Formats: sequence, structure tokens, C-alpha cells
Amino acid sequence: MALETTDTLAWIVVGLFAASAVLATRDDYTRHARAVAGVSWALFALFWALLVPHFWFEQKSVIETVLIAAAVPGSLYVAYLVYATRPSLMILSRAVAVMGFIYLPVLTIDGVARALIAMTARHGAWLQNALGYHPQVLTGPTIESTHTGFPHAFLYVVDGHRYLLEVLLACTGIGSISLVAGIVVALRAPARRRLLALGIVVPVIYALNVVRVSFIAIAHGNQWFEGPFARRFVELVFSPAQTGVTSYYIADRVIAQSLSVVALVALTFVLLRLLPELGTVVRDLLYVATGTEYDVTGQQE
Repeated sequence: MALETTDTLAWIVVGLFAASAVLATRDDYTRHARAVAGVSWALFALFWALLVPHFWFEQKSVIETVLIAAAVPGSLYVAYLVYATRPSLMILSRAVAVMGFIYLPVLTIDGVARALIAMTARHGAWLQNALGYHPQVLTGPTIESTHTGFPHAFLYVVDGHRYLLEVLLACTGIGSISLVAGIVVALRAPARRRLLALGIVVPVIYALNVVRVSFIAIAHGNQWFEGPFARRFVELVFSPAQTGVTSYYIADRVIAQSLSVVALVALTFVLLRLLPELGTVVRDLLYVATGTEYDVTGQQE
């Protein structure tokens, strides 16, 4: 029920962000555009707040929970700034609209989601085979899902024990791809440079997600991180409901998610070289986070 509520709210928020972007194209509606953007960001804070219990109690992801919880006051602060003192945040508001129109149809159209999951599972299976690991690629229902008719899970059987990894929509990288694409499309930059940036970064994000999924599947399937210290750490931090998942939590929640943050920062630097206009968005985000102005491009305006 909670996720159904957030899905509906997400469409409302994206629609309002899009409305603010349209209003911003009219010079005589600039103030109205910023007001609508402010309301959008306030509702965006509510959206993130509703997701915190899901990521803490169900996903048991410390990093994602912390980031989502931080997004609540952050979004409220942006709501104030975009209306009162910082009109440059309209670029970020426009970017959120683009992100939503890319991600939400994928989230809500089952056929598109299945195609992305199947593609990621096939590429993940190919990579694991190339590395010398040969999981069973499942196409029928599993304990975790009722999917059938397309590859969506990896199964390792080791010493009579079964270790299953379900490939979810989040594993396809569509969230990160939507984020980057939204920001790039929203920038006031020549189309050629924006297309070049997307042509470089989007495949890289997808490839990194295939590597991530393959690493988690291999680590979990072969119990790489099983041990008393790791098991105790996982029990204290994540409180898993079942046994035999220590390697999964260490591989996914600790190693992969930490490296994902590092990868996002690295990709930001690459995009700044291709699109110096991105500096405005990065500078705004740093200001929201620290309250200090930074010159992230090394250029004087």
C-alpha cells in the first residue's frame, strides 16, 4: 500500500515539476514557475519520507536509507531556495521532471521492466560464465517473485545449499540512467555535447550495473564473505530474517553500494569535462549541502 501511494505521489510530483518547467519558458511567468517548483520540492520531500520505512525495514539498506532520509530536509530546503533566493535551481527542477518521465513509465509498464531485467540477467550470466562461474539462469517463478517466461534470477547450488539472487528493476541501472539523463537533457548546452555525454555515460552506467549484479551473484552464490565476524556485523546492522545471506549483504549493501557512490562521483567529474554547464547544478547541490558557494569548474563567470 505504501509503495502504491508513493507511485501515485511520484506522478503528481513529476507533473508539477514539468508544469514549472513549462511556465519558466515564459518571462512573465517566472515567479509563478518558481512557486510551482517550490510546491513540487515540498511534495518531493513527502515522497522521500514515505520511502524511508520501506528501505529500512524491507530493503534493509543502510546507505540508501540514510540518503533517502537526508533527501527529506534537503528537498524542503530546495523548495525554499528555488522560490526565494536561488532561481538557478530551476535547472535541477527541470531535470527531475525529465528523470520522472524516463523512469516512471519503466516502473509502471510491466513489459518494459521485464525486457530490462531480462537483458541485465543475460549480460550478467555471460559475464559470470566468462569469469568461470556457471549459475543456473532461472526463467520461472522463485521464492522472491512470480516472474515467468524470461531470465530474471541466478541460482548457485554449493554443497547442497541453494543461493538465489533475483535480478530486480533497480539492478538494471535505470534509476541512475534516468538521473544522469534528466540532468543532461535539462542543461542549456548544445545538443551535440549533450548527446555525446549521454552516449558515453549511459553505457558505462549499464555496464557497471552488470558488473555489480554479477559480483553480488558470485559472492552470494559462493559464500565469499561468510564468517563469524561478518555474520555478526550483518546481524547487528541489517537484522536479516534468514540465514545464509551474510555474503549477500556484505557484497550488496556494503561493498557494491559504497562503490556505486564512488562511481557516481567519478562520472560527475567526467560529465563536468564534457558539459561545463553541469557546474551550475553541482554548485547548487553543494550549496544546499554545505551552505557555501564553490567554483566546481575552475572558471570565473
